[in-house]
Amino acid sequence: MKSLFFTQPFFQKNGKSVALFFLVAIVFWFIFLVIIPQLYMLDLSFRANIPPLERGGPKDFYTLEHYRHFVFGSKTSADAYNFVDLGVFGRTIIVSIFVTIANLAFCYPIAFYIAKIATPSTARLLIVSLIIPFWINELLRSFALRILFANEGVINNVLTGIGILDQGILFITYDVGLYTGLIYAYILLMMFPLYNAIESLDVNQIEAAKDLGSSTFRTHWRVVIPHAKPGIVSGCTMVFMLTVGALATPVVLSSPNTLWFPQLIYQWFNLNDNWSRGSAYSIILLIVSVVFVLTMMRIFKVRIGEIIR
Repeated sequence: MKSLFFTQPFFQKNGKSVALFFLVAIVFWFIFLVIIPQLYMLDLSFRANIPPLERGGPKDFYTLEHYRHFVFGSKTSADAYNFVDLGVFGRTIIVSIFVTIANLAFCYPIAFYIAKIATPSTARLLIVSLIIPFWINELLRSFALRILFANEGVINNVLTGIGILDQGILFITYDVGLYTGLIYAYILLMMFPLYNAIESLDVNQIEAAKDLGSSTFRTHWRVVIPHAKPGIVSGCTMVFMLTVGALATPVVLSSPNTLWFPQLIYQWFNLNDNWSRGSAYSIILLIVSVVFVLTMMRIFKVRIGEIIR
């Protein structure tokens, strides 16, 4: 059995020592850093909010109170539903979908150009140009965008200084800075899956479609996009999940009246010291993220193996 185990292609390609190291590391990471924390959070989301030392005692019991609070709000509330939390949650999901679509629309033509049109030297230059800005920490990039989009920021000062505007545009108040920052923050996670998928397409298929009279749009719709489906699903999945779970960028770039759902989770955990309710809200966000991934796989008819390939 052991010899059969070591004859697998993964072990033959990497060698026994390296393959075993990667296998143990992956199993450790998956079990102790993914499965166990999520199971603990799931269990905590159904428990009453009590001090840690009282857990397991008579005051510790399972309840749906935290999930009920998300939908209906406090028992003392006069509203039928928890419109504040539900509104923040709905807005977060809608904006995250918008950011994902905007990223896809922005990255697809660039990825296609780099993969199939640009010369090798130009392609390398463009890839490096995309990567270098992300050597800077995400938080610092968010503050840089804050400086650009602030009411007295660089953009408004330039526009008012040259006389185009009489007064500055409220980019932060209307969340233009937030949307821009979210699109910019995860652009590489959309770009490279698309590039990898399109780069593997045989250019002869594109030439054949053009020779048969296919328009540019039809060629992309019928040839390129079907081939790039795994990259599209992979990019959309990563961008959506990171956007919907973003914390630093919304904190820095959102207006005072805008609240992002992870900010609610942060408040329950750290400001209100209610880990059970924070866990319940986290589980709700996790479920929506998983549903989004499964929906994308269903729409584009791809399997999980094609996404991670």
